[in-house]
Amino acid sequence: MPHLTRRGFMAATLATGASRAVPIAIKARKPRVILELVFDKALGMMRAVERIVR
Repeated sequence: MPHLTRRGFMAATLATGASRAVPIAIKARKPRVILELVFDKALGMMRAVERIVR
């Protein structure tokens, strides 16, 4: 086993975690942004509202 310093150990741990997390993140569905127009009674006019749907 190679001699690791504290910084080297932290770097190796982060690299291992990233190599496991990246493929999962790529496969995850991208959220969709839906733009809706709603009537705001307080303003007395229509306004745009964004919703994020996963």
